[in-house]
Amino acid sequence: MNFLKIILIFFSAFLFFTNCAKKEKTSLIVEEDVESQMIRAFKEGYKEFEAGDNLYAAKKFNEAELLFPQSSWAPKAALMAAYVYYAQDYYFDAEAELKRFIKTYPKNPDIPYAHFLLAMCYYEKIVDEKKDLGPLLRAQEKFNFIIKNYPESDYALDAEYKLDLIQDYLASKEMYIAYHYMKKKKWIASINRYKTVVEQYEKTVYVEEALHRLVELYFSLGLENESQRYASLLGYNYQSSKWYEKSYKVFNNEYKSKLEIKNEKKGMLKKFKKLFD
Repeated sequence: MNFLKIILIFFSAFLFFTNCAKKEKTSLIVEEDVESQMIRAFKEGYKEFEAGDNLYAAKKFNEAELLFPQSSWAPKAALMAAYVYYAQDYYFDAEAELKRFIKTYPKNPDIPYAHFLLAMCYYEKIVDEKKDLGPLLRAQEKFNFIIKNYPESDYALDAEYKLDLIQDYLASKEMYIAYHYMKKKKWIASINRYKTVVEQYEKTVYVEEALHRLVELYFSLGLENESQRYASLLGYNYQSSKWYEKSYKVFNNEYKSKLEIKNEKKGMLKKFKKLFD
């Protein structure tokens, strides 16, 4: 009876260690197989991306990351998934992927690019800056973040260029509101908006018109000194501008631009020729 128990114990121990050995061996095989699956999924994703099937490519890149998250290929797969969503104009999906990438791989060397691509997602979502400033302001914040934290990166210069465009967007909104107030004869509100353009967006294409509108508005309110001050600013900085010619007319009703004189001469010449027809 005792002998039988001993045999059973040894048999049980044999089965236990045999199973453990099998499990260890199987685990090793599975781990190797998972890595090869991950690489294969990544390559399939890249192949589909090149073929133009971006959504399926993103799915394969996500699959590659999940299969072997501790691999050096995992952050590459995550970033590629974000990029293909962006390329497909799925900005909300790209945004989610990029935020996850930044949180999961904060020390990855591609972090500057992830921040830049996230800024571009915000930027591309700008539909009507006159109604919704949210995406525009988020893009502005992120581009400023890139310039501050990664000034030597390849993306800092692009960020500066995009910030200039954002300034134009913001200035155009101020101009739109100012003009609306001017049409409604809300002079003070209109003046304040035009002054915002001059003071905060002086590098944009709208500053010349804003200066002219201030000349007009102050003159119409009888504040000629203020009107002349803005006319002087316009003349000093933008003397060849059409808006300077318009401002000149505010103070000199007899003034005619060179273009008007030229057109007038052409009209007189036509009349003269008709005399001999």
